[in-house]
Amino acid sequence: MKLKFTFLAILVVMFSGFSFGQVLQPAKWKVEFSNKEVKAGDQLDVVFKAAIDKTWHVYSNDFDPELGPVLIKFDFTENSSYERIGEVKPINAHKHHDEIWGGEVSYFENEAEMRQSILVKELPLHVKGTFEYQTCSDATGQCVMGDDNFDLQVKGGAVAVAQKAKDEAPAPVKESKDKKGLWAVFIFAFLGGLAAIFTPCVFPMIPMTVSFFMHSSENKAKGRMQAFFYGFSIIAIYTFIGTLLAVVMGPGFANFLSTHWVPNVFFFLIFMVFAASFFGMFEITMPSWMVNKSVSNEDKGGLLGAFFMAFTLVLVSFSCTGPIVGAILVASAGGEVLMPIVGMLGFSIAFAMPFTLFAIFPGWLNKMPKSGGWLNSVKVVLGFIELALGLKFLSIADQTYHWGILDREIYLAVWIVVFALLGLYLLGKLKFSHDSELKFVSVPRLLMAVATFSFVVYMIPGMFGAPLKALSGYIPPQATQDFDINQIVRNNAGNGSAVHQEAHTAMYSDFLHLPHGLNGYFDYKEGMAAAKKQNKPVFMDFTGHGCVNCREMEANVWSDPQVLKRLREDYVVIAMYVDDKTELPKEEWIVSSYDGKKKKTLGKKNADFQISNYNINAQPYYCLLNSDGKDIASPRAYDLDAGKFVEFLDEGIQNFKQKKTVAVRVN
Repeated sequence: MKLKFTFLAILVVMFSGFSFGQVLQPAKWKVEFSNKEVKAGDQLDVVFKAAIDKTWHVYSNDFDPELGPVLIKFDFTENSSYERIGEVKPINAHKHHDEIWGGEVSYFENEAEMRQSILVKELPLHVKGTFEYQTCSDATGQCVMGDDNFDLQVKGGAVAVAQKAKDEAPAPVKESKDKKGLWAVFIFAFLGGLAAIFTPCVFPMIPMTVSFFMHSSENKAKGRMQAFFYGFSIIAIYTFIGTLLAVVMGPGFANFLSTHWVPNVFFFLIFMVFAASFFGMFEITMPSWMVNKSVSNEDKGGLLGAFFMAFTLVLVSFSCTGPIVGAILVASAGGEVLMPIVGMLGFSIAFAMPFTLFAIFPGWLNKMPKSGGWLNSVKVVLGFIELALGLKFLSIADQTYHWGILDREIYLAVWIVVFALLGLYLLGKLKFSHDSELKFVSVPRLLMAVATFSFVVYMIPGMFGAPLKALSGYIPPQATQDFDINQIVRNNAGNGSAVHQEAHTAMYSDFLHLPHGLNGYFDYKEGMAAAKKQNKPVFMDFTGHGCVNCREMEANVWSDPQVLKRLREDYVVIAMYVDDKTELPKEEWIVSSYDGKKKKTLGKKNADFQISNYNINAQPYYCLLNSDGKDIASPRAYDLDAGKFVEFLDEGIQNFKQKKTVAVRVN
């Protein structure tokens, strides 16, 4: 999801001034019934469709709400004409492990579709309500909170009113937005197929293949035809497995595989069993009757014999290819029908290539290395990798259901031990029952050991809170770390100052916080009063809990020592969370001058303040004010250039001291 559209980003920078004065509306919704004719007793869907601007995405509602992004939320006005069946469900939402949030998020690009099933109890049917959502752009670095309403009615069996919503627009023609995802799955699977060739169950089958085709036909042309059919049969068998998963099981089952604790714990146990087998604890084999039946059919000769030779290869190699095939199927289980098919196609093409080529050119066999102890070493190395990767499945279940079994440091500790043992094995310091005597360490083994121990050294600082960005997609999020030195230092920064002590009593500070140990305010009036008392300018941060680009700015720009020094010493910081759901006391409710709606939550009040005063609704958005609430510099949006941000802050300080203001407001 974090794809950087370089060309568009350049254009955005060049013309960013034009967007400062705009209220963005990147998603335009249309709501309708799935059926045109309706009668009492029918079951139908309320269909929510959105046309989404390019480079923008809308977050769905089927992932952990604690991660950060704002899930789309629907509020139906219940009445006697209908009954809701279940909750609103997303249709073909994309899933992606986001490094910033440290977990899997679900979102839509280009177009969105969500459905709420209802049972019609009586006519006239009247379904109305509201919904809220968050839209973010990877190209501009902005996030926008949106809300809308719907009002659908059916009188006398026909739809009378389709929608009363300001954002009505037809859904666009679906573009090929998944091409990159499909190519990634194909390449991953293709590499898996190549790796499978060098496993102990598969590699010895190459001479058997050559022997079969050398004697199966005296006619070279006919023999090559059989060899091609043999390779095609391997591809067909594996691709059939992917097709079966995609078509029979369906996207819902794929989503179940990737998110529910039952399959994830099951996969974890399977990986542990395969790892034990690879270490030599026991052998995993297919039932003998199945293999024998396939072998007996090989003698029929011709194309049928080639097919059963391929089927025998698939069965015999299962104990080594099973974990790789399983990993591909799990990795491609993202709700798209094509992904498992493409994954198995990539795996089978790579897997079939050497067998087909050696069947066509049997003379190549003399140039291949002979089977021996090195194959068992490959098997053991795969065992260590299975042990490490299998932990990911348990981690997914642990994070989703908040079991607290695999905190980040526990996960890292296991990985450090596993890969340290792998390094010792590569150096010959650790042996298993089926290993041959290692008289010397070859150069490839030494280089692999160096790479493994380097990886171990890289992980060790993570035990103390280092971000380990290269592994963010594989390890639990940093929020699960119990001992984080960086966090401890940030939380204790500036303990002795009076400002720090006062910040602890600020409104909403019991659940709202600033990054890097900064102290500030979360209510505009309270923050402005503090600025007047301290005679300091105000740094106002329009932000959101679910604004990923806000977190990027905080991690990459606010953390800069020069920026952090100015924010801590020279400004009063006011963080205006536009997506916070905290209900305000009735006396603090406001009626918006922008849309005339009543704002009852802290987030909606702050969002309305931003729109009413700056005519913009995107975050992050940074404003510098004097203690009278007047702007002393032109506001800034998402920009990861820390140097420019320092200049922005310095300009505000200088203008504050010289009592200069800048006319950037719209009211």
